Amino acid sequence: MFRFCMKMDTRFTFVGQTLTARPSGALWWAAAGVLAVADLHFGRSERLARRGGTLLPPYDTAETLARLTREVRALAPRTIVCLGDSFDDLAAANGLDAAARATVSDLAAGRRWIWVAGNHDPADPGFGGEAVETFHAGPLCFRHIAARQPAAGEVSGHYHPKLGVPTRAGHIRRPCFLWDGQRIVLPAFGTYTGGLSARDPALRALFPDGAEAILTGRRTVSVPVGLHQSA
Repeated sequence: MFRFCMKMDTRFTFVGQTLTARPSGALWWAAAGVLAVADLHFGRSERLARRGGTLLPPYDTAETLARLTREVRALAPRTIVCLGDSFDDLAAANGLDAAARATVSDLAAGRRWIWVAGNHDPADPGFGGEAVETFHAGPLCFRHIAARQPAAGEVSGHYHPKLGVPTRAGHIRRPCFLWDGQRIVLPAFGTYTGGLSARDPALRALFPDGAEAILTGRRTVSVPVGLHQSA
């Protein structure tokens, strides 16, 4: 049986730090003033159309930025860390329109902005801020793809984890955080990003002893179950 703990957001202790999993999929570290988001994938709809893929309404970047703006206004972070794949490819980064560029500039004003390199990203997206492979702050290490043998305190993205669970109202499937005592994998923050089952072998390999899932949505839902268990 699943045991659910539903909250507006979920605070938890990780390597001695109090972190908050936000319903949006952002991770908030209040003591350090750090807001982390993963896999924004700006320009995804344009990239899919350009490469002959599925045609989607071209509003994903604006929607993603609107949600990020709400988080920044609510929390007033001193540092924003984008955990890689912030752009769907180099052409998407170069092709962002003036409105999107202005929004990024406004959000970055007066604070530190960290672009962690991802597998989709250009080395430096050319939007100001700092472009790095990894970002260290206190006991936390922020990177795009989880290391196979991490030191405790790793925070990453890349996998876009989602989890499906049965409820009294029916089966729900939502993007989720996954975490244990060593690492956290964030859900994708971007629109149209899809997701990988939290029970996929790639994620099971990262959490061989199981992980707590925190589902996102209007509220967060904690599901303290091992990934070895069936959905």
